[in-house]
Amino acid sequence: MLEPVRSLLEQSPLLALFAAIGIGYAAGRISIAGFSLDIGAVLFAGLALGAIAPKAAPPALVSSIGLVMFLYGIGIQYGRQFFAGLGGAGLMWNALGAAGVLCALAVALAAGAAFGVSPAHTLGIFAGAMTSTPTLQAAIDAVGDRAPAIGYSVAYPIGIIVPILCIFAFSRLVKARLVPAPAPPATVEIVLAGDRGGSTLAEITAGLPPGVHIVTIRQGLTNKLPDPRLRLSAGDGLLLFGEPGALDKAREQLGQVESGKVAADRSALDIGRFFVSRAALAGVPIARLTWPGGVDAKIVEVRRGDASLIADPTLALEYGDRVSVIASRQALPALRQHFGDSIKSTTEVSYVSVGLGMSFGVLLGLIQVPIPGLGQFSIGLAGGPLVVALILGRLGRTGPLAWQMPLPANLTLRTFGLTLFLAAVGLGSGAPFVDTLPGAGALFLAVAAAIVLGAMLVGFLVGQVLGMATDDLLGVVSGITGNPAILVYANKTQPSDRIDAAYATIFPSLTILKILCAQVALAVLR
Repeated sequence: MLEPVRSLLEQSPLLALFAAIGIGYAAGRISIAGFSLDIGAVLFAGLALGAIAPKAAPPALVSSIGLVMFLYGIGIQYGRQFFAGLGGAGLMWNALGAAGVLCALAVALAAGAAFGVSPAHTLGIFAGAMTSTPTLQAAIDAVGDRAPAIGYSVAYPIGIIVPILCIFAFSRLVKARLVPAPAPPATVEIVLAGDRGGSTLAEITAGLPPGVHIVTIRQGLTNKLPDPRLRLSAGDGLLLFGEPGALDKAREQLGQVESGKVAADRSALDIGRFFVSRAALAGVPIARLTWPGGVDAKIVEVRRGDASLIADPTLALEYGDRVSVIASRQALPALRQHFGDSIKSTTEVSYVSVGLGMSFGVLLGLIQVPIPGLGQFSIGLAGGPLVVALILGRLGRTGPLAWQMPLPANLTLRTFGLTLFLAAVGLGSGAPFVDTLPGAGALFLAVAAAIVLGAMLVGFLVGQVLGMATDDLLGVVSGITGNPAILVYANKTQPSDRIDAAYATIFPSLTILKILCAQVALAVLR
């Protein structure tokens, strides 16, 4: 019965690859008590097909290409959050996350030594328990064969199930400490008080609370765009945009609430909303934007995903942003053309920047650094593309090259890359996995559980001692293991944008740390 299937798959490795992807995604959608393997099921589909047809494994280049695509997309998206997280609260988040990862490594090495697990399998279990595909690649590169994939595949489900159970128990046993979510930006109209008459707009703006912007001025019966040189008079109308608390302070400083004459009058000025889809604008701060000839306009608000952002001069535009612009009605068609305003364009990728960025990443991974006592060391294919992508994601733009990608395109690139990697690794590891599971499978599962519990306990206990807000802490413990399924569950337990912020801040740095842990640990063990 299986012989025709084996023959067909081994004659066409490409068929086996895409079969593993299709079957894996179908299996990943199956949910039991709220738990599903999601994209991780692709690995197990590959293992099953690889066990049936051992010679169906695709060339190693396939998994390498998939991993580079995945890591590059991650770095480009989270570059700014990563570097911003190197200071302030992000520094504490990264330190706590690093403590959890190092504790997990210590447990892995101690358990591996105590129970006689080979270094290759130990590092594979560590990578699987931390659900870190780049760490698996680093271990495979360091070992020189696919043995770590066996430990990885056994430990991977534990790396998802145990953190979810820990979050569930934590949410039931510990009272939540939450940081109040900031209110979304709003508008308010005021009439300038008599004692502020005669001041220039620049002088008025300099005294405003942080987070408040003057977006329109009404003098007489005409609305005008803000000009720093404009001299204001008592009774002039001002339309302010910003955070509600800051708006209340600005209203107390400048005047009283008006009935809405500024916003209601669109004869001179109107508001347009456009998608940013021109490559020339991606990565450009608002302060450096230039308008088409003869057009005067002001960006009021930027919608990025589901978030509403105040148009701070330092805010850099990204593909897919939806900007609210105040200008004359006659100027709106020119502004639409200026921004692009094409939803279709936000799914396109600059393959010049992607190709160059990935090339730089692969080159960085090839650099060998001598370490006394450990030999040659490199961050390899698992680390080079991620480090370069983080830097490029932070830069946003270098001259004419925009490194940022539209979010839909980024998600597609990295998800497909991860899918290729998992399917290829599974197909190549299926036969040895079947040989190992009956004998050492239970031991591998126990070691994986100990690794994850060590990391989770460090995260939760230290976070509680430090008095961290619960939503911040949930983001950190989700980032320690890193699987998106854990992040989704944490958000269901305690919906908060801060969970995603903490996760995005530490995920890249902990990924790099896990890669280094695997390489250094193997060098020491040898």
